[in-house]
Amino acid sequence: MKFNRSKFSAIIILSALIALQACKAKKLVQKPAAAPTDTVKVAAPVQETKPVIPVQETKPVATVQTPNYNFSNIQFEFNSSVLRTDSYPVLDQAAMNMKMDTTARFVLKGYASAEGTPQHNLALSQDRGNSVKEYLINSGVHSASLTATGYGVANPVADNNTEAGRIINRRVEIHKQN
Repeated sequence: MKFNRSKFSAIIILSALIALQACKAKKLVQKPAAAPTDTVKVAAPVQETKPVIPVQETKPVATVQTPNYNFSNIQFEFNSSVLRTDSYPVLDQAAMNMKMDTTARFVLKGYASAEGTPQHNLALSQDRGNSVKEYLINSGVHSASLTATGYGVANPVADNNTEAGRIINRRVEIHKQN
């Protein structure tokens, strides 16, 4: 039985090789196109000599991009100084503009809504300012150019008697110092 099985295997392998050889793509040989019998004489093109005008090199003018210091407020959740992820693009843009002028100084003004004690809101607003400052420093802004200050519930920009107003008042404002 072993002898027959080995013969059968050899026959299968041989027939597979023959089948693969038969399936091999054949190259088509193209016949060269017949050469035209009529020849047309073409005259050599006449070259005109034009005066050479020297080209002056133009140097690209360096454009100085002025920083945009009109920053959006950074908003926070209730009783939190943790940066929201929607603040990252705003802070990245602010950091990019701050790094354009290394002599500029900025104040980060932290605020809180009118919920909680005045002492807690003052500490929370300071923590919010420090969170923004830390993010900007980690983004490459020099720490000496940033000052974080907490103002608590002072200077509300919206009504603290409504939830919508309190949400707007939980913020850090970024201002360029004059």
